[in-house]
Amino acid sequence: NEAARITNISRSAFYKYRDAILPFQDMAMGRIVTFQFLLHDQAGLMSEILNVLAACKANIITINSIVPTNDTAVATISAETIDLTITLEELLNQLASIPGVLKAEILAA
Repeated sequence: NEAARITNISRSAFYKYRDAILPFQDMAMGRIVTFQFLLHDQAGLMSEILNVLAACKANIITINSIVPTNDTAVATISAETIDLTITLEELLNQLASIPGVLKAEILAA
């Protein structure tokens, strides 16, 4: 009753979906996650990103990048995360801390 009241949903909706709602980290494990990056246009930066992903056992599915403009580029990388050795949040923090990565976020999971 209290959970339904706090979330402002009906009790029937709560009981119908309660086992399907998982924390984001649990949902992303074993799934394909798409990361989006805003990057400085510098040699070797994509290689550093891929090395971090490989070290954490992320399986790269796709890599897309646009032609850099104003010394920055947007890149997306989709990876399977079933074998990650760290949490998705830790991985995102590692990726964001790479020099030259202006922004790192999860676009889809």
